[in-house]
Amino acid sequence: MEEIIVQGVRANLQERGGMMEIRVMNKDDFDMRTELSMYAFQYSLSKEQLDEQRNQYKPVGEWGAFEDGQLQAMYTLIPFQLYIQGRPMAMGGIAGVATFPEQRRKGHVAKLLSHSLVEMKEKGQVVSCLAPFSFGFYRKYGWELYTDLKRYSVLPSQFPPRTATEGHVKRITPDSALLEPVYEAYASRYNGTMVRDRDWWTNSVIRRKSGKAAVYYRPDGEAGGYLLYNIENRVLHIHEMVYLDETARQGLWTFLANHDSMLEKIILSAPANDELPYLLPEPRISQEIVPFFMARIVDAASFVEQYAFRGTGEPVLLKFQIIDPHAPWNEGVWTWTIGADGQGSLAGTALEAGETVDAGCDIQTLTAMLMGYQRPQALHRYGRLTGSAEAAGILESVIPDRQTYLMDSF
Repeated sequence: MEEIIVQGVRANLQERGGMMEIRVMNKDDFDMRTELSMYAFQYSLSKEQLDEQRNQYKPVGEWGAFEDGQLQAMYTLIPFQLYIQGRPMAMGGIAGVATFPEQRRKGHVAKLLSHSLVEMKEKGQVVSCLAPFSFGFYRKYGWELYTDLKRYSVLPSQFPPRTATEGHVKRITPDSALLEPVYEAYASRYNGTMVRDRDWWTNSVIRRKSGKAAVYYRPDGEAGGYLLYNIENRVLHIHEMVYLDETARQGLWTFLANHDSMLEKIILSAPANDELPYLLPEPRISQEIVPFFMARIVDAASFVEQYAFRGTGEPVLLKFQIIDPHAPWNEGVWTWTIGADGQGSLAGTALEAGETVDAGCDIQTLTAMLMGYQRPQALHRYGRLTGSAEAAGILESVIPDRQTYLMDSF
C-alpha cells in the first residue's frame, strides 16, 4: 500500500512502494530539481551559473514527487489565458515535466499529471496546454493535439510581387506598448492563442524573438501589422508576422521582398489554414504542416459555461456523455443546454430506464471539437463522436468554426 500526500491530504493507492509526497518545491530543493532538469533536458551549468541561479531561485508553481525526501519527478504549472471564440479563458500551462530514467514507468509522472488537474480545477483554470515530447503519452491523460503550424521556406524568386500600398513600413526598436494592441486584435480571431501580459511581452517575446522589428503604419498613423525577425547567414527567420488586413499583409511582404539581394530564403510559420501559396505567382514553395501544441479541457462544465456558442434562435438540449477517468468531475452523463443566445451549460443528469444519450465522447475528442481543431460531423464520421448524426449536426450548427493557432511556447 502506497500513501501519497498532496498538500497535506493523504490518499492510499494499491501499489508497491513507500511514502510519496507531492508538494510545491522550495529553495532547499534547488540542487535536486536542477540536477533533474539538467539531466532530463540535456544541458549543463557552470558553478558560477549554478550559484547565480540558486540565489535567484523562486520556485513558483514547481511541483515535485518525493520519496524518502528525494525528488523523483517534477512539473511546473504556469497560469496563462487563452483566446477561445474571442474570449479569454484561464489556462494552466504544463511545462518542465521530468523524471530520472531509473524512475520511469513507476507512475510518478501519471500521479503528477493527475495532481495538476486537481490543482488547475481549484485555481479555475478551465483548460490546459503543453508542448509534448510524445503525443501518445499525453493523450493517455486527456490532452489532445489542438493546433498545427504551416511552415514555409520561400526563395527570393518566389516572393510575392511588390505592391504599392497606402501607408508605410518602418523598422523600429521592439516596443510592446506599440505591438500589443495589434497582436490582441489579430490573436483574438483564433482559438488557442495566448493573452499576453506585459511580463510575457518583455521576457518571452521582445527578449527572445525580436532581433529586429518592423511595423506597417496605415495612412492615419495607426499600426496595422508588424514583423519580429532576424537575419543570419543570408536567411531571414520571421518569428511573428501579424497583420490586421490585406493591405498590411501586402505592405509587410513588400518590405520583405526588398531584402531579396541579401537573402537566400525566408523561413516563417503561419496558421494551418494560411493561403500564401495561392497568392503567389508560383505557388510551388516549400511548405510543411507541423503538429504543435496539445490542449485539455480541465473543467468541462465551467468551460462550456464560458464558451461563446452560436445561438440558433431557439434552445438546444442534448443528453451528452463525457469519458474522463483522470478528472472524475467531468465523467458522466450531462444535460448539455445551449440557449437561443448561445449561452451554454452542463448539468449532471441520470438516464431513465431504456434511455440512451444523444451523443458522447472522451475528453480528448471534446477538447478537439470545442477548441476548433476538428468539426463535430467529421468526428462523428471518424467514430470519435458517438451517437446520432442528428446530434452531430446540432453541434455542428452551434460550435463556431474558428481556426486554431499558437504563436508562443513555454
